Amino acid sequence: MFESLQEGLYSAIKTLRGKGKLTESNMREGLQLVQQSLLEADVSFSVVRDFMSRVTEQALGERVMKTLDPTEQLVKIVHEQLIELMGPVDHELRLQKPLSIIMLCGLQGSGKTTTCGKLGNSLLQQNLKPMLVAADLQRPAAIDQLEIIGNTLEIPVHTDRTNKDPTLVCQQAVQKAQSLGVDVLILDTAGRLHIDEELMQQLRQIEKKVSPDHVFFVVDAMTGQDAVNSAKAFNDALELNGVILTKLDGDTRGGAALSVKHVTGVPIKFIGTGETLDALEEFHPDRMAGRILGMGDMLTLIEQAQQKLDKDELKRQQERLEKGEFTLDDFRKQMLQARKLGTFGKLLSFMPGMGQVAKLMGSMNLDADQEMKKFGGIIDSMTLAERRNPRMIDQSRRTRIANGAGVQPSHVNELVKSFLPLAEMMKSMSGMGLQERIRTVSNLTKGLQSNPLGGSLALPKKGTGKRLSSADKAKAKKQREKELRKKRKK
Repeated sequence: MFESLQEGLYSAIKTLRGKGKLTESNMREGLQLVQQSLLEADVSFSVVRDFMSRVTEQALGERVMKTLDPTEQLVKIVHEQLIELMGPVDHELRLQKPLSIIMLCGLQGSGKTTTCGKLGNSLLQQNLKPMLVAADLQRPAAIDQLEIIGNTLEIPVHTDRTNKDPTLVCQQAVQKAQSLGVDVLILDTAGRLHIDEELMQQLRQIEKKVSPDHVFFVVDAMTGQDAVNSAKAFNDALELNGVILTKLDGDTRGGAALSVKHVTGVPIKFIGTGETLDALEEFHPDRMAGRILGMGDMLTLIEQAQQKLDKDELKRQQERLEKGEFTLDDFRKQMLQARKLGTFGKLLSFMPGMGQVAKLMGSMNLDADQEMKKFGGIIDSMTLAERRNPRMIDQSRRTRIANGAGVQPSHVNELVKSFLPLAEMMKSMSGMGLQERIRTVSNLTKGLQSNPLGGSLALPKKGTGKRLSSADKAKAKKQREKELRKKRKK
């Protein structure tokens, strides 16, 4: 998501980094590029104007211009202002006892019905009992779609195919929910292809008669400024509690996400990031700002891992690591687990500085997921002994494995060469406590986090890093080998 905005901001900061010395003149030039990137991302003009006014005021101040690295300060300012622009957001639904009612509204095609299911699934994960209400009587397939979603999730769905009054359908649903001991009632209301008075009057009538605790506006993020304008119109009519942006995974620009809160005053509560019923995330302005600036979003990745990954398998892998064991079989299982979180490109987008790496792979026509499948095929073609000890794979074994996997022998060699240092690192961490492991991984990504937008592709600054002589390299290598031998003895 936000690829074009991220690329625009990356280019703007990169231009500033190329200057020998920053002056007010070339800083203004860089800020102009930042502004252009926001406008091209379909961010509302009024939002861009106010945003750039605050960023420029701080960027041209002494605090920035006189620092050793003004460009890093500029990134920090842009990051802070993006958070302020999209936030703050209160994620607590503040559910009422004994029954809370959530009303979803929006234009036709925005994804309301699917979002009902996603929201219901999210409530199930919190051990709550939701019920869905098919109050969209305009679209013929809406009732059928909601019933299919309800059956899939095993959530009750209230329908009344003989009734033509959506307000009465919602009132009946409230009575039914109370009798069934439901915790949260979710109303799927009708939409139109455009905003009209008849639609608004219908929604106002439901709101008046049912008194929902939350009214969420569901909107397609890919419609850009149309999303912002329709959110404003619905808020004027209904007083929304929040916005749910759908199809954000397909939004390369990001104009709606950056504009909605500023224009309407209504916060984005949730974002839809895929077609499956578990693809609904809480919207965190700080995490989203990090994604936009290439800083990654490790917290969301960890949360998704906790929800989607096989906890028993993770525990078994953890126990093996504690013993200092990490084989190609373990690597294969970790790849399979990682695929549950999405494509490899999506995983890279969560990692600090990896956005540009994903882009580079795309420009080289490298399909990361295909590469991972290829590696999986190679591992499957090995014997148990070869997976446990890949060092034993000689030329004849390499040829046999390659033939079994349908690849070149060089690909087998590639996998083994990549795996061996990874295995050594995993084994070296086996004796560490949790905090030590976190520090180790943190140190590996620190350089990426302190250099947002540039990632691992940024050039080192002059004067940093010392070139080691051959004697120094040999000495360092011996020291590492000595430390490894000690750990193995332990």
